[in-house]
Amino acid sequence: MTLENTIAKALLQVGAVELKPNDLFTWASGIKSPIYCDNRITMSSPVVRKHIAQGLAEAIEKNFPGTEAVAGTATAGIPHAAWVSDVLELPMLYVRSKAKEHGRGNQIEGKVVAGQKVVVIEDLISTGGSSLVAVEALQKEGLEVLGVVSIFTYGLPKAEKAFNEAGISFVSLTNYDALTTAAKEVGAITEADIPMLSKWHNDLKEGLLK
Repeated sequence: MTLENTIAKALLQVGAVELKPNDLFTWASGIKSPIYCDNRITMSSPVVRKHIAQGLAEAIEKNFPGTEAVAGTATAGIPHAAWVSDVLELPMLYVRSKAKEHGRGNQIEGKVVAGQKVVVIEDLISTGGSSLVAVEALQKEGLEVLGVVSIFTYGLPKAEKAFNEAGISFVSLTNYDALTTAAKEVGAITEADIPMLSKWHNDLKEGLLK
């Protein structure tokens, strides 16, 4: 069993990801979707969150050697960054979506060390926008961002294009295709659901869903 498959099954097991081909969710954007992902739920499962932390840590060691700190995106990436920083015994930071409007006006919390090599921890990558906001904030403070590591990605070309244009690499533990495969294996969906789920994903990737 691959890591992609193992993590996908873990997310399904704890309800962090739900697939409902016949009872669509409505995203904040208004898009009707057969999938809803809320990786915050993994916080409540010690076994799953430890498995995720280990997977993220191994992804960092493999893809971004020389990492000197990890930075979680607010808010969902924060707890995972904390657990990963423990596994790797590295400093941790977290990055707000925008600077505070009071106090020191920080956007980055934690000790900022210019020149430090940092990897961003994200729970979910859709278009990549929130991840790249964090990357830019870190770069503005003089940190060297090696890349972004997430738990799940929808695998959208828009995200790949955005990361490429920013010159940033990203890695995810699992993805939409692995999730649908795992869901079929555990009986969360049936073979008859696959065509609809594949078509929806293709339409999403092509920007046909509004």
